[in-house]
Amino acid sequence: MATDTSADQTDTATDAAQDARDLSDLKAAERRSGLRTIRKVAPYLWPEDQPWVRHKVLWAMVLLIASKLVTVGTPVLYKGAVDALSNEGVPMLALGAIGLTVAYGVARLMGVGFQQLRDAVFARVGQRALRMLALETFGHIHRLSMRYHITRKTGGLSRIIERGVKGVDFLLRFMLFSIGPLILELILIGIILTVLFDVWYLVVVAVTIALYVWFTFAVTEWRVKLRREMNEQDTDANQKAIDSLLNFETVKYFGAEEREARRYDSAMARYEEAAIKTSYSLAFLNFGQSVLITGGLIGVMIMAAVGVQNGTLTVGDFVMVNAYMIQITVPLNFLGTVYREIRQSLTDMGEMFDLLEQPAEVTDKPGATPLKVTGGRIELDEVRFGYDPKRPILKGISITAEPGEMVAIVGSTGSGKSTVGRLLFRFYDVNGGALRIDGQDVRDVTQESLHAAIGVVPQDTVLFNDTIRYNIAYGRDGATQDEIVAAARAAQIHDFITALPDGYDTTVGERGLKLSGGEKQRVGIARTLLKDPPILLLDEATSALDSETEQEIKEALMQAGRGRTVLTIAHRLSTIAEADRIVVLEQGEIVEQGTHDGLLASNGRYAQLWHRQQSESDAA
Repeated sequence: MATDTSADQTDTATDAAQDARDLSDLKAAERRSGLRTIRKVAPYLWPEDQPWVRHKVLWAMVLLIASKLVTVGTPVLYKGAVDALSNEGVPMLALGAIGLTVAYGVARLMGVGFQQLRDAVFARVGQRALRMLALETFGHIHRLSMRYHITRKTGGLSRIIERGVKGVDFLLRFMLFSIGPLILELILIGIILTVLFDVWYLVVVAVTIALYVWFTFAVTEWRVKLRREMNEQDTDANQKAIDSLLNFETVKYFGAEEREARRYDSAMARYEEAAIKTSYSLAFLNFGQSVLITGGLIGVMIMAAVGVQNGTLTVGDFVMVNAYMIQITVPLNFLGTVYREIRQSLTDMGEMFDLLEQPAEVTDKPGATPLKVTGGRIELDEVRFGYDPKRPILKGISITAEPGEMVAIVGSTGSGKSTVGRLLFRFYDVNGGALRIDGQDVRDVTQESLHAAIGVVPQDTVLFNDTIRYNIAYGRDGATQDEIVAAARAAQIHDFITALPDGYDTTVGERGLKLSGGEKQRVGIARTLLKDPPILLLDEATSALDSETEQEIKEALMQAGRGRTVLTIAHRLSTIAEADRIVVLEQGEIVEQGTHDGLLASNGRYAQLWHRQQSESDAA
């Protein structure tokens, strides 16, 4: 009996694994077919909560149908004008050759007019969809976790977004107004050829179109694979270029300009080979399409010419057949381009939607409430964490910072100091234990309220490529000039700014490269002081400053920390000697804690670190 149960469990597990594989294969097939992409784009084109958008789409479709009806009827007027000039048949509606010619011109003008009016009506719908999707993508990227962003490749990511948004624009404009109208036009022309001429005309046209569509789709599917390879090489080359430019100083330090050029050229060489294959395949596609279309055109025209010779058709009929075949040829040639571009757009958009489906590691739980800071008490309760489960960083540490207290966390490199700050800001969630602020687990409150309550001065301050005013004002949206100046004074940088030719309007350059390390750090401190949060997290906040400026900034930070809970992560122990409590970490565990004087008296790990740094300082 036990054996039977074991066998049943094994079969169930096997079935479950097979079902999971089948589901994975199904999802992969759906992504390849583009159905997922179309399904995701559709709500932007037909939003349930925006009736005006749906109305514009409907009006655009009405105008589209009107345009095609006029376009299909135009060759009939052309035939009448030719017959009138050749004295064959009866002029339509007694308009005469001149009247029919004018009517023909008016019909062509109306066809173009309806098309342009359709595009004008749909323009706002398309641009709105484009903006909303771009906004969703941009917002989603910011919601992704720190783990994702530290492993991403900026150049490749920007390229994926750029191609994806362009793909949406193309898909909205051409899929709706090219494929559908083309099918409608072909059906109407087929009906006219059957009624006015003979069913064999329809057979020749249908066979030509069928062969053309088959050939176009088959070759385009092959080309999509080549284009995907070309995109991958393009993304790789772009990523290498941007990565090299972002590390401009490092490249210079090591004289690696030639090395970077070779690396970039190697990527571009792979792109070149892929692009050449794509160009060759395009030439093959275009020539094959021309052969098929020309064959169909010649076949139909021969049938019409025989009819004219036999007297069963007029010259006007011959001209009308020719006009309809040319009318078919133009959109069919366009079909190849449209299908090719739609497939490419679906590929590009598929990469962007893959990005949108990238799950956020840290999210607000259902029913999360805003953080209520009543005092600013921070509590780490047996916190365990590791970026990689196989390599734990924090091994059950417990730290408490009472309201208004300054608690410093020190230790050697790799001890887990900065990890504490990342967990407090909830860039990551703890693997075990809990981290609380005023008794509220940070996992139970909204991230927006948590981030608003904590001001961070990081070790490496990164600035926007904008003015000093903008970078300081980033600390609080809507800050006045007086508040910006007050924050700059508190960070001991106001005098430096006013001495610049452009003052607060000075542009800091990419990532703040036009400023020194200390100047960037002080701008970062001013930005945080302007935010005026109840909790301060200082992660090596004075690491880039000289000793004199460090003392000035330390006083400013002490002043700013009054009435707030301050958590300081420091490597330079001289900056945290006045802390209310100092916690010493070693390999993810607390080895000792206490005041500066008490820890020196105990002659433990802190005392070792202190004496070593003092010796290095004296030697320097």
